[in-house]
Amino acid sequence: MLPTQIDDDAFDALQADPAVWLPVLRQLADAHGGGPLQPGTGGSVLVALLGSDRVIKLYPPFLRGHFAYERAVLPLLAGRLALPTPALLADGAHQGWPYLVMGQLAGTPLTAAWPGLAEADKCALLRTLGALAAQVHALPVPASLRPLAPAWPDFIARQRQQCAGRQQRTGLPAHLLAQLGAFLQGPLPEGPAVLLTGEYTPMNLLVQGTRLSGMFDFGDGLLGPPAYDWLGPLCFLAAGQPARCAAWLQGVGADWDADVRQRLLRLLLLHRYSCLRAQIALPGWQQAPSFEALAELLWGN
Repeated sequence: MLPTQIDDDAFDALQADPAVWLPVLRQLADAHGGGPLQPGTGGSVLVALLGSDRVIKLYPPFLRGHFAYERAVLPLLAGRLALPTPALLADGAHQGWPYLVMGQLAGTPLTAAWPGLAEADKCALLRTLGALAAQVHALPVPASLRPLAPAWPDFIARQRQQCAGRQQRTGLPAHLLAQLGAFLQGPLPEGPAVLLTGEYTPMNLLVQGTRLSGMFDFGDGLLGPPAYDWLGPLCFLAAGQPARCAAWLQGVGADWDADVRQRLLRLLLLHRYSCLRAQIALPGWQQAPSFEALAELLWGN
């Protein structure tokens, strides 16, 4: 039995004990063709691998919105990109917990492969990834998707209200925290409301050798300016590396200057999951004397 009411902390405790929730996914697996089942890593959801070709994702009730968004996005992406994404096979609900059954992708997580890649291969991957993001951003956004994501101005307004508390809680250095309000008064990236997956990060990418082989996990997507999707690669994979930044920009088909880099940093501070100490893969960034200096340290030429 799963609880019909659960909060973040209780879910974390549940997720850490597969012996409790795996029997529930066993029931779902049997209802969808059966097969060997093993727990997977699911971030904010419960995940199990079903055989060698399927995945079951079970969402806690408080992430019903993520379920609805991913269910809508998977068919929009399947077969339309240069990179495979999971096929949506079935959906349903169990005791108020919605779930998806989808195809399993082949490959090794980029998080495991990245440290061992040659620098030239890392740049090539970033170019490919940038081109993939541009391809997704060029897809038409159906009217049916718009009610499933907050309006961008509303989203940004809410993030502004929560930003100072979040940055203090997640360990932004005190000298930068003192400058936060003034820095956030500056402009943000602009652009049409495109399909944002938020998932061009190594945790949600697969590789075979030195080539990207799959991308997955779209529940926390949004509709907004394309630059929101730049933040994952530019922080996790390219921070402080001009050649990698240039490869990403070449792939996505864009250019930048100091003003654009500062706009991106403001957007990073307002990101739904902003936590700079966990997201910026560049030792010593905390010593930057200002946000302007930090933007150049991260992404300057």
